[in-house]
Amino acid sequence: MSAKAQHYDVIRKPIITEKSTMASENGAVVFEVAIDSNKPQIKEAVEALFGVKVKAVNTTVTKGKVKRFRGQLGKRKDVKKAYVTLEEGNTIDVSTGL
Repeated sequence: MSAKAQHYDVIRKPIITEKSTMASENGAVVFEVAIDSNKPQIKEAVEALFGVKVKAVNTTVTKGKVKRFRGQLGKRKDVKKAYVTLEEGNTIDVSTGL
């Protein structure tokens, strides 16, 4: 499989948090993905971009909060996360780059 431009549109960035680090100990990696992407698209994109076998994909949508900025109401964007569980023996290194 080769990486196509549409795969880069599906996977936005890896998420590095305490919770995602704990998930990585169980063979899962967390990505921010496009809000309109679905599980088969996410699985195909991860397998093509990183050359690994995906066991399962779980997704969550976090609704954006309403916040004030200089007295004006604004809304943060909605974020979709994908918890990608990899097959045994497959790993993805998503280091912080520090």
